[in-house]
Amino acid sequence: MSPGSLERVYEMVRKEFLQVFRDPRMLALLLVAPVLQLVVFGYAVTTDYRQTAAFVVDHDRTSTSRELVEAFTASGYFLVVGRSQRPEDLVTALDHGTAALGIEIPSGFAADLAGGRRVELQLLLDGTNSNLATVVRGYAESLVASFGARMVSRPPIVAVELRERAWFNPDLNSQDYNVPAVIGAVIMLVCLLLTSLAVVREREVGTLEQLMVSPLRPVELVAGKTIPFAIIGLVDLVLVTGIALFWFQVPFRGAPIELLLGSLLYLMAGLGMGLLISTISKTQQEAFLTSFLVFMPTLLLSGFMFPISSMPEPFQWLTLVNPMRHYLEVVRGIFLKGAGIEALWPQFLALFAMGIGLLWLAAGRFRKRAA
Repeated sequence: MSPGSLERVYEMVRKEFLQVFRDPRMLALLLVAPVLQLVVFGYAVTTDYRQTAAFVVDHDRTSTSRELVEAFTASGYFLVVGRSQRPEDLVTALDHGTAALGIEIPSGFAADLAGGRRVELQLLLDGTNSNLATVVRGYAESLVASFGARMVSRPPIVAVELRERAWFNPDLNSQDYNVPAVIGAVIMLVCLLLTSLAVVREREVGTLEQLMVSPLRPVELVAGKTIPFAIIGLVDLVLVTGIALFWFQVPFRGAPIELLLGSLLYLMAGLGMGLLISTISKTQQEAFLTSFLVFMPTLLLSGFMFPISSMPEPFQWLTLVNPMRHYLEVVRGIFLKGAGIEALWPQFLALFAMGIGLLWLAAGRFRKRAA
């Protein structure tokens, strides 16, 4: 850029910052809202199920059957909220939603177990929430298998000892996996809202036409609109990353410079999407609604909530053009695995290509409007 071009961009950036700092509500939206969103999502978005309500029907009423129930409660995964001798009470608890798991222990349970005979134990699950039911079934099956192996041979005789270890997340803490992803979701939401609303606001107050007929070229206008919000996005990145590290104690095993580089490329893509929305919106309300219309599919197709591998194949291909999908792989890889550019270069390249492409499309639409 020539000195004159740089001066014009600088004045646009200065104007945008003045508008932002003049409005206290905008400052709260930029600095306070991302922090609140990270804290709320960090605690609310979890796949760890603790103290799941369980209802027990014990027909055996022996020390062995009580020991089995104690194994469930001692694990921390289950909390017995009711006991009865009637199976109808168990069904009622599941129907009313007061229990998510029903455990029915048959009579003769201890005698059959001691005699080495086949033992049948009934577990009833509330399948309304299929994800909860799947996880709870896994917990319950593991506890029953461990209890059975321990009871069949007392003292236990272990021919093969299995030692398992999670390589990158030893405690299998879903918070360590989800919180870095929340960073990507928060930054994308801020980028979409800021850039889409900023340009439409100029159109509503009548200053966009003045900018179009000024010496500003479309590229300079795009740069002047994106640079301030890119800086604000980086400030938000520092804030939410600090909270992830010091409040949620998420491990950080990678290089900060690589996280910064990946975030800059991601910001380019997010700001490009926001600018593109602003070029097709006529009012701030329309831009706001369009931003959320774009944000929700972007979030759902990113791997934030659901594994991409479990999606239908056409949607798996669709996720390849989703910048959030690539950024979540980058941020999770850097935080949890300590991965670098040598391992994540496809994601870095995809973010770079999408960022350049989206900003080019936005600048092209501004050029058409100026013409």
